[in-house]
Amino acid sequence: METHYSPARIEQKWQQAWENNQNFRVVEDATKEKYYLLEMFPYPSGRIHMGHVRNYAIGDVVARYKRMRGFNVLHPMGWDAFGMPAENAAIEHGTHPAKWTYENIDSMRVQLKRLGLSYDWQREFATCDPEYSRWEQLIFLKMLEKGLAYKKSSSVNWCPDCQTVLANEQVEEGSCWRCNNLVETKELEQWFFKITEYADELLDFTDQLPGWPERVLAMQRNWIGKSYGCEIEFSVVGGQQGIKVFTTRPDTLFGATFMSLAPEHPMVKQLVTAEQQVEVDAFLATVSTQDKVARTSGELEKQGVFTGSYSVNPLTGEQIPVFLANFVLMDYGTGAVMAVPAHDQRDFEFARKYQLPIRVVIQPEGQEDLIPEQMTEAWTGGGLLVNSGDFNGQPNDDAKEKIAAYLDERGEGHKTVNFRLRDWGVSRQRYWGTPIPIIYCDACGAVPVPEQDLPVLLPDDVELTGEGGSPLARHEGFLQVDCPRCGQTARRESDTFDTFVESSWYFARYACPDFSAGPLDRDAVNHWMPVDQYIGGIEHAVMHLLYARFFTKVLRDLDMLDVDEPFTNLLTQGMVCMETQRCPEHGWLYPEQVKDDACIECGASVDLGRTEKMSKSKKNVVDPNQLIERYGADTARLFSLFAAPPEKDLEWNEQGVEGCSRFIGRVWRAVVENRDLVSNCSPLGEVDGAAAELHRKTHQTIKKVSEDIDGRFHFNTAIASVMELVNAIYAFKAKEDDAAVVREALEAMVRLLAPFVPHLCEELWEVLGYEHGIESHGWPQWDEAALKTSEITLVVQVNGKVRGKVDVATGADNQVMEAAALADPNVQRYMEGKQVRKVICVPGRLVNIVVS
Repeated sequence: METHYSPARIEQKWQQAWENNQNFRVVEDATKEKYYLLEMFPYPSGRIHMGHVRNYAIGDVVARYKRMRGFNVLHPMGWDAFGMPAENAAIEHGTHPAKWTYENIDSMRVQLKRLGLSYDWQREFATCDPEYSRWEQLIFLKMLEKGLAYKKSSSVNWCPDCQTVLANEQVEEGSCWRCNNLVETKELEQWFFKITEYADELLDFTDQLPGWPERVLAMQRNWIGKSYGCEIEFSVVGGQQGIKVFTTRPDTLFGATFMSLAPEHPMVKQLVTAEQQVEVDAFLATVSTQDKVARTSGELEKQGVFTGSYSVNPLTGEQIPVFLANFVLMDYGTGAVMAVPAHDQRDFEFARKYQLPIRVVIQPEGQEDLIPEQMTEAWTGGGLLVNSGDFNGQPNDDAKEKIAAYLDERGEGHKTVNFRLRDWGVSRQRYWGTPIPIIYCDACGAVPVPEQDLPVLLPDDVELTGEGGSPLARHEGFLQVDCPRCGQTARRESDTFDTFVESSWYFARYACPDFSAGPLDRDAVNHWMPVDQYIGGIEHAVMHLLYARFFTKVLRDLDMLDVDEPFTNLLTQGMVCMETQRCPEHGWLYPEQVKDDACIECGASVDLGRTEKMSKSKKNVVDPNQLIERYGADTARLFSLFAAPPEKDLEWNEQGVEGCSRFIGRVWRAVVENRDLVSNCSPLGEVDGAAAELHRKTHQTIKKVSEDIDGRFHFNTAIASVMELVNAIYAFKAKEDDAAVVREALEAMVRLLAPFVPHLCEELWEVLGYEHGIESHGWPQWDEAALKTSEITLVVQVNGKVRGKVDVATGADNQVMEAAALADPNVQRYMEGKQVRKVICVPGRLVNIVVS
């Protein structure tokens, strides 16, 4: 038997055994409680990174633990395979996106299998598979029938580098979330999903997801953005159509001194006068390059331009100028804002910049009166109304309702509810995506592709040039098609779906990946769904996670499944971080390019930068494949699980990896060196002394690890507890009579570590004489009786201050406790020369001696 652990040989052995025996294949089993564990599936970039290792190791611990607890565990894996990177890579390498994608999938599958992840690989699929596209297209057609999909002209976020539309959620600080280039605004015909139809339900159900992090729920509530207010119509001087405004502050209407419109507002053209046209055009050109999210932030400079038109304040009758302002968006309310500079900070800054009037209409109670000329910022608090006609003197909160009612009586406004959430634009101008199954006919209009003609497949012979627009729009063989209604020559839709569509329902398809009669086998899906535990990054809070919730509700209403929510519990794992290193001459350096704090290329001293998320751009990355080659998969898994709690960022530490490798070696030797002792021992009987202590430590560890894993996912403390048990095993001086208690401790150690380092534990389980896999023997149970100690430690106080500790037998009465406390030498020092007035005993905890 080898005295040193050999990860390469042992890991390959057990990975092959698991595959041959189909250990992780699962089918519906009504006799077992189901448990659906899922990590967000990866994009097939070709190489796994440490973020993958951590994310999938976390999920694998839970999956293996639940199997050992007797659950029927569904733990699938697949590939989020469509998207711009594949198209860009195809252009760069002169290959086809499909070839690039499937080769990457093959490569990453091998890498993931090397980690020993317990996936049911028979459920694997890629979202670019024609069969998956077929059913996604059918879901779209069903949504079209229900009025949940539609096409309209819209101002969109346009990435000039990717040459495609981006959802608001895909724009980060003014830049494309994928390529990081600046985003522009563009008017295009787009397909939309009517997510707003589900706004109330999406919001209401955030209160029914106790297993989700509150931070994620708060982000979704904010993104949905439900607000109660009033819609008011301002007439336009000399115009026939009024401007509608949504406001949550009708109490400030008397203070509206100008109007601010979004540059994208449909009334802009009719409001701009000839005198202002040049200035307005220049302003619109500037705003088109500004990110929508940045425009609403407090940091971006407030910019605007006068249209030349005036509207009328319905309460004061004043004519107020109509401006276009960069901080107003069509995505919220009506795209028009009544500007009240005295009581809104953005309006205040805008009014100061453009020398517009400021009128105070709310005076704070108990403070000096606000004087517009002396104000340095807007007053946004409460108070009593002033300069507000018949409403003067009323508390502003009361006035909200009364002014809204007054407007309603006059037909100039009404109370309403508004949402920040906007319908989801799903059209993308690229090749590598699911084609949108619509045909445009001059006679029939937009015609759905008949179900029997699905899937609409991508043509293989496209020319990918990287030039603007979708290559499908230039492919006549794809575009030209007969109209399915009238037979005339027609044209296909050349846009493809946003890749978030694919990831919005893949989790349901895992329940029935081979089902050929429709998108979902309702019985199978209802058996497995919802996902019991979902694991992924916080960055998906208002994109993937919100869309997946929406899609689940749509599929429910299409009678394809019965659940309301896709994920019962959500864990958002932290990032893997590493210190950055930079050479003055060669820039960012990989860890292997640095030796003794110097660049190996030029010898210059390296500047140590911040510890931040691992990224290829800053080269602060570690190749998991090299890590596995050097230490083995179990060490890579163990470090990623032990170095930090799952929800916290993990800081890479080479010494930490070495420490995990040494620990695995200690576990190995603990079994191998005691193998002969425990091989033919008798069953465990009564134990005492040191053996009783090891017995107690074993059961304490089983209890602690079970509680740390189950629901709390405190993997780092669970591993630390097993390390303590290993120390106790090494410290125990075993004799032949102690074989049974040593075997108990060794078996518990191996079974508790099995979810974390499965290859090692399978091998050690075999060394201990078992023929069947370790998971089949279940999770160890602790014995409550074994947790009880024969002695307890009491705190001894003198006049309420701790002066010593004493050990007494468990269950000792007050007389024994008192005698032990009074006999303690250190306690006697504090009692010297004093008289004992009272002794207070608290069984199992303390003795307090009162002296004077």
